[in-house]
Amino acid sequence: MAVVALLASGLGAPAQAQAVNDFPTNARAEYVFTCLSTNGQTREMMDRCSCAIDRIAEILPYRDYISAETVLRMRQTTGERSGMFRGMAELTETVAILRRAEAEAEIICF
Repeated sequence: MAVVALLASGLGAPAQAQAVNDFPTNARAEYVFTCLSTNGQTREMMDRCSCAIDRIAEILPYRDYISAETVLRMRQTTGERSGMFRGMAELTETVAILRRAEAEAEIICF
């Protein structure tokens, strides 16, 4: 009976963790690769970059992360269409939340 309860609780943990931490592996890998190319490709830096994306994922749902990244990329373009990504208060707040998550991750991991 105790074994069944132990297995049942163990099987529920990954599903529960996945619901809270919904970043796909490829998004985490992309973040780590970009971080490594910026900060040096050492084992220590890989651990720090991995730590950073894990912290960001704890703070920010993946959907919000993608939204903020899209806004940041669109702000780098030129022309009329990019202007709307610079001026909208809601988009500015989305980016601010990502920046706060990144700052917290940097304090903890770097």
